[in-house]
Amino acid sequence: MRALVLSAGIGERLRPLTETVPKPLVSVGGRPLIQYPLLMLKHAGIREIAINTHHLPRAMEAALGTGARLGIDIVWAPEPTLLGTGGPLNGLRGFLGTDTFVIANCDTILDLELAEAIRFHRDRGALVTLAVARPENLDYYSRIELDSDACVRRIRLLKSRSPLTYDDFAKEAFSEARLDSFMYCGVIILEPAVLDRIPPSPPWSIINGLIAPMVREGLPVAGFRHRGLMRTIDDLSTYEKVRAEFASNPPPLSFLHS
Repeated sequence: MRALVLSAGIGERLRPLTETVPKPLVSVGGRPLIQYPLLMLKHAGIREIAINTHHLPRAMEAALGTGARLGIDIVWAPEPTLLGTGGPLNGLRGFLGTDTFVIANCDTILDLELAEAIRFHRDRGALVTLAVARPENLDYYSRIELDSDACVRRIRLLKSRSPLTYDDFAKEAFSEARLDSFMYCGVIILEPAVLDRIPPSPPWSIINGLIAPMVREGLPVAGFRHRGLMRTIDDLSTYEKVRAEFASNPPPLSFLHS
């Protein structure tokens, strides 16, 4: 299996820090942020990993090189122009299109049991499986809505928080009582067949441009519930909170020691 770690964002909400350091390299727990998803992937047996870059790409390549120090093989995918979260797939079809593959965000730290999620994905015969979690307040997020069999039946993409408005993607109408709502937490497992469905021209969004339309068509998209640690670096405030937590009481992440 292979993977893509999405890393091309500019990190505007982390300025001024990201004026000189790309967001994937900001330090959390004594290591660059991107090492967390990279080592999670390695722990699941995935060692061939593409990383897309845009902002300060030379710093990224200087810090990670070939990946040999981490026990992985990195394929660099530079983006002179930003391609969106889905656009990297257009140029990586040859790299990713031979087997089940994973997409992970560079700015989310999870203790996700990725190998278990991959087994779940294959057992369900899904084309796509989203890792999902239930936050304290869903009003801050788009909603991934699952039925009792963990099939994604509806995606509501957040447009506005005041008032709450969504773009709604579902094949048929469902009452809210029949579906459980979750948030997407930054990891997707995909079959290579989905590459035949991607928009031809970047930029495009992986959720809006590929997965939500698949849900609307009733194609097999599943949700794997993550119940453990999830920390996302959204802005300077969340960065300082996560950095302080990892400095004073670092959570036990088994993949850091495998």
